[in-house]
Amino acid sequence: MPRTRHHTGRPGRTAGRTTGRTAGHTTRRRMLRREVPSTVGLLADAGDFAAMRGYRSFTFDHHDDYTDYLRHVDGLLRSLAAQGIHTSVALFDPEEYAGFCTEHGIDADTSEGRSRFTAELAGAGTVLPYTGQPIDELVPLLVDEAVRQATWEYATTLLAGVGSCADCGEDIGHASFARATGTLSRLVDGAGPGHHHLVCSVPTQDEQLVAVLHAEVTTDRDRPARIEGRESLDFVSVLAAGLALGGPGGLVLRSTTEGLPDRVHGWRLDRGRLVPLSAAAVFNAYCTDVDTGDPVAPEPGVEYCPGYEVDDPTPHH
Repeated sequence: MPRTRHHTGRPGRTAGRTTGRTAGHTTRRRMLRREVPSTVGLLADAGDFAAMRGYRSFTFDHHDDYTDYLRHVDGLLRSLAAQGIHTSVALFDPEEYAGFCTEHGIDADTSEGRSRFTAELAGAGTVLPYTGQPIDELVPLLVDEAVRQATWEYATTLLAGVGSCADCGEDIGHASFARATGTLSRLVDGAGPGHHHLVCSVPTQDEQLVAVLHAEVTTDRDRPARIEGRESLDFVSVLAAGLALGGPGGLVLRSTTEGLPDRVHGWRLDRGRLVPLSAAAVFNAYCTDVDTGDPVAPEPGVEYCPGYEVDDPTPHH
């Protein structure tokens, strides 16, 4: 007959230590989890969601409802933030995902495949930090960031492919970038104190390049203009591409200064030069519907002003 062991208080203390040790490990793992950043792949629209719904493993409560999908993503982001985990959101493109899986021999219809692709996006794709933004604000921000990134990459590719000057051998792309940098400085300096909104548009064979920049200039001449570094790089790259290609394009600057009407200046790109527009040309450009060509009423409280000289007066190229 087997003997029965009578338990005393001592084994109970051992069990307590084991339980405490297990709880300690769990707590430390949770603490370490907060040290590991997360990346969430986000589909930009209902079309992308429908494309991913072609995979059986990609399931949601309401299978064909993009709004339901966004609700789930929003809940996930809030949950990660509540745990103190730094989270980034990456734009998940179904076509790029399919190509990635084909290239690497991955089964696309698995959560592992989607996780691996999202991890790749964290290092090289369009990513924004999650700071508690509502999901309906986060989606357009992410799309805008993707467009900005694609515009910059395309502009730099164009600059790299222009080649060298047939006369002196100088790299035209590098020279155009240097010219565009100086041009931006003269644009902002000539605008004077106030908040300035600049838009540069350059049509190319494949797409329309558009860059936007905001600059803040104070009355203190010793203080440099405040310009966001990323915006500056994008703007200069697009303007440089327009200068290097020598084709058409345009640039508009709108200035807002307290106590004064808003002022609008304009320039056109022509054969590698940024040429100032007359006040009448600026007015016509601003007061014409770009789609129909019909006149549009001028905006109240806005002065349409001529451009001023900002380009190198004797560009080599």
